[in-house]
Amino acid sequence: MKKLTKFIGMALLSLTIFSCSSSDSSPTQQTIVGIASADAQFSTLVTALNRTGLTATLNGGGQYTVFAPTNTAFQTFFASLGSGVTVDNVDVTVLKNILLNHVIGSEIKSTAVPAAGYVSTLSPINTTPTSPTISMFVQKVGSDVFINGGTATTGVKVTTADVDASNGVIHIVNKVIAIPTVVDHVVANPDFETLQTVVTSADQSAVLAALSGLTAATPATLFAPNNAAFATALGTGGFANGATAAQVTKVLQYHVTTAGNVRSSQLTNNQVVGMFTSPVQNVTVILGTGTVDIKDTANNLSRVYQADIQCSNGVIHAINKVLQPVL
Repeated sequence: MKKLTKFIGMALLSLTIFSCSSSDSSPTQQTIVGIASADAQFSTLVTALNRTGLTATLNGGGQYTVFAPTNTAFQTFFASLGSGVTVDNVDVTVLKNILLNHVIGSEIKSTAVPAAGYVSTLSPINTTPTSPTISMFVQKVGSDVFINGGTATTGVKVTTADVDASNGVIHIVNKVIAIPTVVDHVVANPDFETLQTVVTSADQSAVLAALSGLTAATPATLFAPNNAAFATALGTGGFANGATAAQVTKVLQYHVTTAGNVRSSQLTNNQVVGMFTSPVQNVTVILGTGTVDIKDTANNLSRVYQADIQCSNGVIHAINKVLQPVL
């Protein structure tokens, strides 16, 4: 009996020593910054993080998703800013905002990316502490992930997904992700393809110029009808069917507010909002339980189905009907 007890004791002691030894020898998972620092293709990214003071953020706790451009991607980006621009001399505020435009404040693995949808980056639209942050349009085609309207041959593509870190995940991208404007986000989303076609037509060059001319200091809010909304408005019996170029201009202007960057949280029930027509025509905001509807001059209700698509020079709310002004 004593021999058996002694044997069991020795066996347990051996198991304990083995377990401790195995645990002690297992490698500690690296942070996002640790992984980038150990990979030569991210040396520019690491320098940029150090210059902007973001190293501590991505080296600490929390969970992040980082779309990480390679050195080659950064070289192309800096070249687009002008001759001689490098990571060492580019305006540090510009650099920081660009970097934050590559970071999501939660971990998103490639398997969790939907067919199409929006996420909020950490890049603020201004220096206000409670400033809204820029939206990113993420699209999945098969197993490929594209950013802000990229495709297999153009735009930003995830070339290597799911590099796991202790504080999140890295997706390697082939280009630096530019901070999108209102026009950029309309172009990026296939749901706005008809809107893009109408706005970029030869007859609507003035409307396109006005949208392209928006700035962070003079932003606007766009209620953007989707493809189905235009199909109804332009189809048989639709109010815009057969409209002249001047009438189409008025319809488009009736989807842009004169009130600046108006987020959904700033809308109130029965709020009257002036639109960009001349003379100004109004819409009325109707709030329900978890819903936002926009009532036009014909008393039609158009529902906001995707709110707060934040751009550098304004915000987009996607709607399911074309708003009808007095033509």
